[in-house]
Amino acid sequence: MISSPVTQAEVSPPRDTFEDKYRKYFPRVFGYICARVGSHHLAEDLASDVFERAYAKASSLRSEEAFSTWLFTIARNAIISHGRKHSRETIVDPDVIRDISPHSASIESELLEREELQMLATLVREFPQREQDIIALKFDAELPNTQIAEIMGLSEPNVRVIIFRTLKKLREMVIAERRR
Repeated sequence: MISSPVTQAEVSPPRDTFEDKYRKYFPRVFGYICARVGSHHLAEDLASDVFERAYAKASSLRSEEAFSTWLFTIARNAIISHGRKHSRETIVDPDVIRDISPHSASIESELLEREELQMLATLVREFPQREQDIIALKFDAELPNTQIAEIMGLSEPNVRVIIFRTLKKLREMVIAERRR
């Protein structure tokens, strides 16, 4: 029995097009950036810049598996670059809170949720930049600790410890804030 030669397409799964990657990663990149800059409109602009840079430099990517880590590194650098160019004043965009706040049964509960989200955003901004970045990568970009470690240049156990300690401090700050 003669077997037919195996083609490359049969051996490896097809690679995603850049458009597929854009659709897959844009919401997470946008969420990460939006949490860091606090403005829906600025986050849209920066996220677009991130994908423009990624598209232009796609040929420099060594491994397809590293795409998301590489993309979030570009996003982090874009945020840092923007922060250097502009003042450190952060304004919470009401559109962001409206977008992430689920529709509530009552106006009162929706207002309470908005206040809660705004309080959390304010408290997170009190942490050092590194902790803010790690929390945003974990919860806004929904990245696993291994990718966060690569992006931040840390070990995975170190990232786990930082997340644990930061969340513990955040809980304590929330409790103290509610007692006021």
